[in-house]
Amino acid sequence: QVRLVESGGGSVQAGGSLRLSCAASAYTYSSYCMGWFRQAPGKEREGVAAIDIPGTTTYSDSVKGRFTISKDNANYSLNLQMSSLKPEDTAMYYCAAGQYDCDSGSWWKGARDIAWGHGTQVTVSS
Repeated sequence: QVRLVESGGGSVQAGGSLRLSCAASAYTYSSYCMGWFRQAPGKEREGVAAIDIPGTTTYSDSVKGRFTISKDNANYSLNLQMSSLKPEDTAMYYCAAGQYDCDSGSWWKGARDIAWGHGTQVTVSS
């Protein structure tokens, strides 16, 4: 069945680090593309990072060089290491999975048939 459960959110000062994890069911983990989206209050959801089955990663310009996405195949887990955090990174972060090319517009726009977790809050204070 579809299952994505995020953990690891919290509050941190600017410049700090956090690591998000997403526990997936085996079925969901078999999705071609998995990644992270975020949504801040009053703003649209935006794609943050994605990784496909071969391990190719893609990042939004706003997090490139600061965030690292990875997969733990032994534990069906998706991770997001976030460093040099900024107040503008404050948002609810969602784990996502879908049968899409991670470079596709459909993925980054959050296509309707993408599976979503319930989210974990990240708050960065200045």
